[in-house]
Amino acid sequence: MNSFRPAQTVQSQLERARLTATATYYAAFIGLGLTSASLGPLLPSLADQTLVRLNQVSVLFTARSLGYLIGSLLGGRIYDRRDGHPVIAAALILVAICMALTPAIPLLWGLAGIMILLGGAEGSLDVGGNTLLIWLHGKKVPPFMNGLHFFFGLGSLLSPLIIAQAVLVSDRYSWALWLMALLITPVAINLLRLPSPVSPTREIQGVKPEPVARSGNPSKNRRSVLFLFVLFFMTAIGAEISFGGWIYTFALQVGLATTQTAAYLTSAFWGAFTISRLGSISLANRLSTRTYLITSLAGCTLSLSLLNTLSFLGIGITARVVLWLGAALFGLSIAALFPTTLSFAGERIQISGQVTSLFFIGVGTSGMLLPWLIGQFFESAGPYSVMVIIFLAILFSLIFFALVDRLSSRQVVG
Repeated sequence: MNSFRPAQTVQSQLERARLTATATYYAAFIGLGLTSASLGPLLPSLADQTLVRLNQVSVLFTARSLGYLIGSLLGGRIYDRRDGHPVIAAALILVAICMALTPAIPLLWGLAGIMILLGGAEGSLDVGGNTLLIWLHGKKVPPFMNGLHFFFGLGSLLSPLIIAQAVLVSDRYSWALWLMALLITPVAINLLRLPSPVSPTREIQGVKPEPVARSGNPSKNRRSVLFLFVLFFMTAIGAEISFGGWIYTFALQVGLATTQTAAYLTSAFWGAFTISRLGSISLANRLSTRTYLITSLAGCTLSLSLLNTLSFLGIGITARVVLWLGAALFGLSIAALFPTTLSFAGERIQISGQVTSLFFIGVGTSGMLLPWLIGQFFESAGPYSVMVIIFLAILFSLIFFALVDRLSSRQVVG
């Protein structure tokens, strides 16, 4: 009996340590959401700050996504070789520095450099948070993973609200960024106090696990499925990034919102996104990942179909209702795509660190190209091109999902 109690005590201490680390990851992802959702509402202000047009300042999306791409690629390798918490802490500090410096940069190329650094830190933080959470909880990770992405959505919801209030009170967006930087810093300090989870491959010294191959699954078919998964991530998450980044400026330019209501509209999108992420924790246990993805894609298609009718509705009350309804429905529908697709991929193919890096590289590439593409059409073809391009991205997502579902179901059965 006496020997049982110390073992029970050790187990409870380990559990508390896991929960403490998990809570800190959640706080870090609130910060990630704050910074990720900030660029869209800031776009007109940054154009004024650098004395350029909107189609030129949209290069900041490209710069940040280029940094995200590099950070994701390097981050996966670093976390396999070094303790993760100091790496995440360094990424958070870099994020705070970039946010604090943004209002002080008067030149577009200078802001582009800041965005590359910011994106690199965000990419490293994104890969690290997801990876370390999996190492921390193992097979019990699904509800914790959905929780992690819920807190990202919470940060994304708060970001435009903080910016709107800063502009309302002081007529300067800089206070919002300085506040975000201040909130992020203690999280980095706390991470340095916690022991880092260890990679399963590092726990077994000198043993490299053999890849698990599915019966009847040719190598060429596996590569095709993996490539389709990457394309799906590119189009679906590219649509999410583009919508969150451009909805503020879109609502302003079509005359359906003021600077304040456009910020609230952006928060409505992220609010619906956050509610959906919270609900996904429960729904993930009730729906298959395949059914959940089909439902999400159907909701995205419906919401974008609504939003693409705005060009025929003018600027009356009906158009405003459709705008708010479409933005909220898109947020509800797109929110679960990323974590659910990660789970779906785990069911259909063998997941490794390298595979996960490819997914994040796809996300970074689409985040670099699609918002930039929208910026090129925004002034020449008009603001309604935003919804057309995002709608086309979702249609391609549907195609890629159908193909990956067909090929991967064959390899599972085979």
